[in-house]
Amino acid sequence: MFPRIDLHTHSSCSDGVLTPAELVARAALRQVELLALTDHDTLDGCAAARQACERSGVGFVAGVELTCGWRERVIHIVGLGIDEGDSALRTHCAAVLESRRMRITAIAQRLSVAGLPGEVLAASALRAVSPTRTHIARALHQSGAADSVQRAFDKWLQRGRPGYVAAQWPDLPSVVRQITQAGGIAVLAHPHRYRVSHGVLRELVAEFKSAGGAGIEVSLAGMSPADAERAASLARRFTLAGSIGSDFHEPDLPWRPVGRFAKLPDGVTPITEHLP
Repeated sequence: MFPRIDLHTHSSCSDGVLTPAELVARAALRQVELLALTDHDTLDGCAAARQACERSGVGFVAGVELTCGWRERVIHIVGLGIDEGDSALRTHCAAVLESRRMRITAIAQRLSVAGLPGEVLAASALRAVSPTRTHIARALHQSGAADSVQRAFDKWLQRGRPGYVAAQWPDLPSVVRQITQAGGIAVLAHPHRYRVSHGVLRELVAEFKSAGGAGIEVSLAGMSPADAERAASLARRFTLAGSIGSDFHEPDLPWRPVGRFAKLPDGVTPITEHLP
């Protein structure tokens, strides 16, 4: 039996709906043995998650999911095993969070121009440590302005829609450097979600590796067998360790439960071998 681990999860400190303690409780019920909290651009939930893991007998990995830009695309890099107190990383996160808040405010203004209650829709986002468009998408769905969270993105928040606001993110090399200088391991998150050709994806992975990246997610909730094999092939080609996670956000998404079995494809080194 392979241990059940989850190295990609979110709490209410970013766009998850459970507090760090509630997330850990759910992970414990799922018999997770090793858990990483990887909220978007914030470390604020790590202390509470660590304490809850200690009480529950679950191994804990301090993590974060940093946002970066690459060739005008948004890319996410997970940092695992980071020093939660690293001042440079915290300064980096603080700057990104301020940019996030400014973007949410601008989105609210655009939605108001479109005839929606922008300030009300943005309220939950601006209360969060790390505000995201997902907060607004949920509010749009709950208000009846969209049939689902995904439909809220499609109708209101994607490029070309009334509430779209472009964002400027740090570049990929600087984000990888922030993670490694904080003692962490940089992992390319959900490679199957980037809408690029196979060739461009290889170029992304090559640049990630060159910048100091050490891992890639090869087993993630929602990955098709073809996606998983493609990620495993990239891991082998670029000598990257394989990471496993759920990208858990909320219990109402049953296809993305917290906890994943750590069975990796042949020839892929587990990212856990690189953790302290």
